[in-house]
Amino acid sequence: MKFLTVVGARPQFMKLWAFHRAVARKHGHVIVHTGQHYDVEMSDIFFKELALPEPDYNLGVGSDTHAAQTAKIMLNLEKVLETEKPDCVVVYGDTNSTLAGALTAVKMHLPVAHIEAGLRRYDLSVPEEVNRIVSDHLSAFLFAPTETAMKNLAREGLEKRSYLTGDVMYDAFLTFRKFASEDVLSNLGIEKKEYLLATIHRAENTDKKENLANIVEGLEKSGEKIVFPVHPRTKKMMEHFGVVIKSDNVLQIKPVGYLEMLALEMHAKKIITDSGGVQREAYFAGVPCITLLEFSEWVETVEYGWNFLAGTDVDKMLWGIRHFEGGKEHPDLFGDGNAGEKTVSVLEGKNDRVEP
Repeated sequence: MKFLTVVGARPQFMKLWAFHRAVARKHGHVIVHTGQHYDVEMSDIFFKELALPEPDYNLGVGSDTHAAQTAKIMLNLEKVLETEKPDCVVVYGDTNSTLAGALTAVKMHLPVAHIEAGLRRYDLSVPEEVNRIVSDHLSAFLFAPTETAMKNLAREGLEKRSYLTGDVMYDAFLTFRKFASEDVLSNLGIEKKEYLLATIHRAENTDKKENLANIVEGLEKSGEKIVFPVHPRTKKMMEHFGVVIKSDNVLQIKPVGYLEMLALEMHAKKIITDSGGVQREAYFAGVPCITLLEFSEWVETVEYGWNFLAGTDVDKMLWGIRHFEGGKEHPDLFGDGNAGEKTVSVLEGKNDRVEP
């Protein structure tokens, strides 16, 4: 068989690794990078660290509005699909690259496999929610990372296309945690469990001055040593709104690679984030997570007490930083680390459906 993968944003590269590892042993695999993330720190370094082959195509779409970026990807991807004629197009997560890949493939009568299907926030004002709902309903194969995701898909009448495989990001975490680069700690002059790690990138936080200012205020008032890798969009919007970090306790650094990020996550005292991927990696590592959103798609991490939803309320942030210690139980919520293999088995027709 011949598979074609569409990726474009940092979190998708780890998911790609798990699928590629499983599929490349027996099948053809064409990798298309849309160029949605194009900085070295947000793209190139991940292919090197994960030992992924260079993309067969790079569409180079860069930054733009949601509609324009999606349209550019579709126009360029159509030509690639006409050339490659894959048996199946694989998309991941909930980015504009995901949506564009699914739409283009379906318009060309090609089956779509959606890895990380079934996540729901039930808020259409969030771009990621629109992307994931449309992609799920267009896809012939839906690979759910959790039982909650399976139930979400069943409620929408999609159970016959749904498979519970576990989380491909957990596959990557289990493999690469042993290679986590602890040099980043010594380079930053920090000790294990003596700092907090913070990441901010969601548009609902970066594109609203009040939310962004509240987050910065919470970080500064915490008094904790905080390592803050600054996403390019966050940096741009901080400059746009004139939001400045003045306190020395917040150490602003450039985005780091996957292996350095794993080390920072695993050895942090707590993690503060609005990233779905980082929420999960915090759970994988057993580190308490304070989420800068009012809702998490990863509801299991909240239910088991490892994820505290602070939103952008300064008082809630500070309570979480000072008092939230994580849950007592830590079950395997995200599978057994073989999600990539299970996904390929389904696509080969060898795996029975797992009903919700």
